[in-house]
Parts: sequence; C-alpha cells; structure tokens
Amino acid sequence: MNEQPNRIGSRRGLNGHANGNSNGHGNRHTNGNGNPNAGRPLEVFDYIIVGAGYAGSVLAERLARGSGKHVLLVDRRSHIGGNAYDHFDGSGLLVHKYGPHIFHTNSKEVFDYLSRFTEWHQYEHKVLASVDGQLVPIPINLDTINKLYGLNLNSFQMDEFLASRAEKIEQVRTSEDVVVSKVGRELYEKFFRGYTRKQWGLDPSELDSQVTARVPTRTNRDDRYFTDSYQAMPKHGFTRMFEKMLDHPNIRIMLNTDYRDIKHIVPYRQLIYTGPVDEFFDYRFGKLPYRCLEFKHETLNKRFHQPVAVVNYPNDNAFTRITEFKHLTGQEHEKTSIVYEYPQAIGDPYYPIPRKENAELYKKYQELAEATGIHFVGRLATYKYYNMDQVVAQALTLYAKISKVTRAEAANLLSDANIRTVTVPLAVKPKRPRSMTTRRRAILPTS
Repeated sequence: MNEQPNRIGSRRGLNGHANGNSNGHGNRHTNGNGNPNAGRPLEVFDYIIVGAGYAGSVLAERLARGSGKHVLLVDRRSHIGGNAYDHFDGSGLLVHKYGPHIFHTNSKEVFDYLSRFTEWHQYEHKVLASVDGQLVPIPINLDTINKLYGLNLNSFQMDEFLASRAEKIEQVRTSEDVVVSKVGRELYEKFFRGYTRKQWGLDPSELDSQVTARVPTRTNRDDRYFTDSYQAMPKHGFTRMFEKMLDHPNIRIMLNTDYRDIKHIVPYRQLIYTGPVDEFFDYRFGKLPYRCLEFKHETLNKRFHQPVAVVNYPNDNAFTRITEFKHLTGQEHEKTSIVYEYPQAIGDPYYPIPRKENAELYKKYQELAEATGIHFVGRLATYKYYNMDQVVAQALTLYAKISKVTRAEAANLLSDANIRTVTVPLAVKPKRPRSMTTRRRAILPTS
C-alpha cells in the first residue's frame, strides 16, 4: 500500500506551491485545470532519486556537492539509510533494524569517500556456528576441524584431512557441488545444507554455485569472517553517516513517499531509480523472486549474550542466526540487544534468489530498463546481491559516467552550493522546521 507523502527535509525547506506535470525530462510543465501558474516557467529538480539507501544517497550527495545539482530524494520508508538504518532502542542500545550490517572493503577509494561522513570504530567480524553442541569458527578453519573432531592437526595435515573427504565433481554447477568438492559430504551436511535450505527455501543442489562459493575454507587459524584491507564500523552508526552525507542545501528528502504519487506533480529533469526493477515495470514479465527476512529483536538484562557478534544455527532451529549488536558497535551498556533472523518467502525483498531461470527473467527487465534513459542502480534495480562497498562503488561509477570523468575524479568533484527556491504543489508542502536539530528529529526518528 502506498503511503502519501508527508515529510520533506533539507537545509532549506521546500516552499511555494504550483501544480504541474513532468514528462520526466524537465522540458515542459503544463496544467490543464486553470492553474494560475499555467504557462509560467517553474523551477525544477535536476534529479529525482528513488530510494535513500546507499545507491541513492551516494548519488544524491555527489550530484549535489560534486555537480551543484538540485536533487529530490524519495523513499517509501520513514527513514534514510535503507537496510543499513540503525537507531537507539528503548534501552538506549544502538541496533540495526534490518539485521547486522558489517562494513568491509578492499577499495581505498570507497573507504576514503565514506570517511568524509564518519569516523570509524575498528572491528573485525567473527562468526561461530552451533554444530554438534559446540560453537566452532565459520568459515571452516584449522580450529573448527580440531575442535569438532578432537584432533590436533597442523595446516599441512588439515590439507590432507580435507582432501581425503572431498568428492571429485567433474563439473561444478550448484552450491552443493562447490562445498562437497572442497570439504566432503559430512562437513557439507553439518555446516551448509541445513543453513542454505533455511536461508533460501531451496536445497543447495537447486542453487547456483555462487551462493556457497563466497564462503572460503582455511587451513590456518584465521577466524576472521572477512579478510578485506578495510574493516570498520561507523563510529556513531550508519544513520549518522547518512545524515552527514545528505546534509546539503541542494538535497531535499521526502520520506513515507512512493515516487509514483509525486512524479507527475513535482517537475524534474532526470530520474535515478534504486527500487525493485520488476515493480517499476508493473511486473510485466512476472515477479522476480526474492528471499525475505523477519527479525525478532530482544533486549536482555545482561552485559553479553554470546562470545561474538554472530552465531549461525545451521540445523536445529527455525532461525538462521543470532546477532548481538554490542560486539559490532563497541557500545558500553549494562544491557544487550540481540536479533533472531527468520528467512521467509513473503515480505520486503532482501536477497535475489540465484537461479538460472531468475537471471533470465531479470534479463528481460534489464533490456526494458536500458531502453528508458532512466538510470537503474543498486541491489534491487539490478537484481544482484551486492555488499555495501560494492553499491557505493557502483553509485560512484554511475556518477562518473553522468559527469563524464573518471571514477577517481568523480569521487572528489566539488561544487559550491547553488541555493534556490524550488516550487512544489500544496499537496506535498511541508511545515518548515525552525532548526536543523528539529529537522533531524522529524525526519530521522531514532526508534
């Protein structure tokens, strides 16, 4: 159900009113209902950007701060930041509303870009798996095998151990093939099959090889989940980082707003879309399949609940993992907050399901998208699972293309703010807050 637009934010609030229609290119704006502004030139947004997650926010910031463009950022949710949104719960604990988000990248360019908007809390992510009544490191490493089997192998013996159990697969096609060919069927059953079936609602034998190819197997004692050069968390949270990114006089924000409710009212020149591509085209070829998640948050009256941020439950429980946020944030607090994740078929789209037939369906939508002249960017718009840094890189690449410069140059372009009055219809006229603090409180609720 679409919610009506009710909140707009910027350093300068939107003001004035006018009725008009836009053809998406900003060339003409007309009114056939006797509007007194009919025939008069209206000021327009250079861009409407749909979606205030990483892709939309990075592009809004770059277009505004890098090119002096006037941007309207629209999101159906009541907050910016997309799935990376975090907030303080009723006990004052910083939690991630949509499950754990851990930043890591090998790109200095991406890390340096985001560092303009946040300080960092150093954090290396570690995950344990509950297997056979024990908590053991995942990805599988030397300690995993020694603890699970009561052995005392060294790295060379670990190689031999895995080789003796691996099954020869002539042609690796599925996620099952990837794992069985590396570690054998017993470890596949203990760590991967149950987790994958819960996560995707499909057996690994039905999923493309890319699903489990992302998870390494190590013959040393490295228990870090990621090995990227840059691993850190925004010191004051993701939402604060997004606030700073979007704090520019050329950026206006509309929350609780479906862009389809305003696209024929608010004049604009170009559209950037980061939402579901199949929805944009009214599901012309059918819905693209996604795996969804339900989150159950709990606040516990103890300092810590588990030894690391994330514990996976591959087999015996309906949930896939439990996350404890204080490990991620470094927050000092007498209580702790955890979240259980329950994968499901219905709900907000999170993970594109990696199967050949789904890729073929997306290709049909991709061909439609390429013919529109609209920019489609981000996970949902390109039907691909990206890490956060990859979405930032994709957005910077698009901005470079728009600006006709290299990506390195695009990340560093600066333009003076060009403040001007932007006229919009009465239907979406906001109440102008008296201060920046008031605006942030109105637009960026903490709970």
